[in-house]
Amino acid sequence: MSFKTADSKGRIALGPEFANRTVIVEQIDETELRVIAAAVVPERELWLHRNRQAKSAVLRGLKQARGRAFGKRPPDLAKDEKLAQQLDD
Repeated sequence: MSFKTADSKGRIALGPEFANRTVIVEQIDETELRVIAAAVVPERELWLHRNRQAKSAVLRGLKQARGRAFGKRPPDLAKDEKLAQQLDD
C-alpha cells in the first residue's frame, strides 16, 4: 500500500508499472476508486472476439502459417471474385 496526494486538478501518478498502459478507473463510492489494467480492442475487431467459430478459425490458420502448413492448391481468385459479386454489400 502506498499513499498519494492528488494535485490541484485531481491527478495522481500511479508509478512506473502503469506507464503507457490503459487503465479503467472505477469509482466504488465517494472515497474509493479501483484501478484496473485493461487491454482495448478496436470496435471493428470486436466481432471476431465475440464469434467463437471465427476466432477459432483465425487462430487455427495462424498456427498453420507458423508451422508453414500451406495448402497444396492456390485459391481460385476468379471463382472467389464471382462469389463476391453475388453477395450484397
